Amino acid sequence: MSYPGYPPPAGTYPPQPGFYPPQAGGYPPQPGGYPPQAGGYPPQAGGYPPQAGGYPPQAGGYPPQAGGYPPQPGAYPPQPGSYPPQAGAYPSPLPTGTWGGGPSGGYPSTAPGSYPNPGYNAGMPGGTMPQQQYPGMGYPGQPGQTMPGYPQAPSPNPPMPGYGGAPSPNPSMPAYGGGAMPVAPSSNGVFRGTIKDFPGADPLKDVEVLRKAMKGFGTDEQAIIDLLGSRSNKQRVPLLRSYKTSYGKDLIKDLHSELSGDFRNLVMAMLKSPAELDASELHSAMKGAGTDEACMIEILSSRSNAEIKEINRIYKESYKKSLEDAIKSDTSGHFCRLLISLAQGNRDERENIDVSLAQQDAQALYAAGENKLGTDESKFNAILCARSKPHLRTVFYEYQKMCGRDIEKSINREMSGDLESGMLAVVKCIKNTPGYFAERLYKSMKGAGTKDRTLIRIMVSRSEIDMLDIRQEYVKNYGKSLYTHIHGDTSGDYRKLLIKLCGGND
Repeated sequence: MSYPGYPPPAGTYPPQPGFYPPQAGGYPPQPGGYPPQAGGYPPQAGGYPPQAGGYPPQAGGYPPQAGGYPPQPGAYPPQPGSYPPQAGAYPSPLPTGTWGGGPSGGYPSTAPGSYPNPGYNAGMPGGTMPQQQYPGMGYPGQPGQTMPGYPQAPSPNPPMPGYGGAPSPNPSMPAYGGGAMPVAPSSNGVFRGTIKDFPGADPLKDVEVLRKAMKGFGTDEQAIIDLLGSRSNKQRVPLLRSYKTSYGKDLIKDLHSELSGDFRNLVMAMLKSPAELDASELHSAMKGAGTDEACMIEILSSRSNAEIKEINRIYKESYKKSLEDAIKSDTSGHFCRLLISLAQGNRDERENIDVSLAQQDAQALYAAGENKLGTDESKFNAILCARSKPHLRTVFYEYQKMCGRDIEKSINREMSGDLESGMLAVVKCIKNTPGYFAERLYKSMKGAGTKDRTLIRIMVSRSEIDMLDIRQEYVKNYGKSLYTHIHGDTSGDYRKLLIKLCGGND
């Protein structure tokens, strides 16, 4: 609201609740109005009441000058029973405890150019209102921004780079400066596997094809490759029951007797459910002399809570011993504790990121390793095995930003042996899951000999999850396609079926 000749100067305080500024075209005080209060302004020339045209006050009178405060005691607020503000006048402030209404006492002003204070409102359910948004800020309720009283809907939330390292006005958005944050490629809900459900597949017809392929002299391996290589896991596993229903025989035993070598191992793996394959692989990793620690870490660090609980159930059912007891009997020390923690299947799986907590976790890891004589392995264990994967990616970024060293390099410096390998695998899998599996595949075929068990397990287990992403990471990191490497490192029917799982060349 402006007075004739007195535009409101920038930076002045708005009137407080209860004080109405004189309105344009407002009524002059009526005869019989209140006399000037103690300390008020002296009456203007012409005496009281003001003469026609005497309102507004003359120079030197009310209102306050530039930079001044709201009307002082003794000024002329409208009295009870006075006329309401006219059209065009300032609207009255909303009562406190309503949307848009501020706390008692009104909103505090801020200096020009500063961010206005959030519209907190103690009277609303939930305690706070969402922050106002300004250029460079995210939407209110961005994943990770706590809004008491509001249910938190899960949402994919890779943090947004590009804040130049300045403190972020939105607590859910890290103030990223230089460097990219490690984030696993996101499928955004798009299927990234290479093996899909075969339209119209009939298990009774499929087992007839398999029976014909094995019947008589010799085996038609190509028919087996064509059929199994074009059926999803949920279409392959029921074939065992359908085969027994149709022929009264065990499909696994018949295939085992007809096939041999790595091709047979690959076919056997494809006829297990994911949890059955994982339980079988974990059992083999701990069976006999020596332990395949890398296999155990690979499975337990990359599976979801639900998948790990199903693995535990299948393991106990199949081997009459709990997975945890098997781990305890075959490993020891901090590495054993790491495996047992992962085998609980109790990782936080919420998608939201609390940046302040991520910074605290980064500081805790630094204090437990680089900034300590010796290493507090239990702190690494607690954070790496309990926190959600999106949260841990933020922790790794904050760690590097804080101490100038990648978390993997710190683990290399602070740990050794199986524990070092295990912690590194957990970090790599969390940072970039397809990149981790691309590295595992590359190492399985690198050099003399092939680690076929690793190759088979990963090709089967990831073919319906993220094989397309693994192929992208493979060609990016190693300069040639996964297809090319498999083709050059394997042969025969084994190679043909692996190529089916691979799904194509890049």
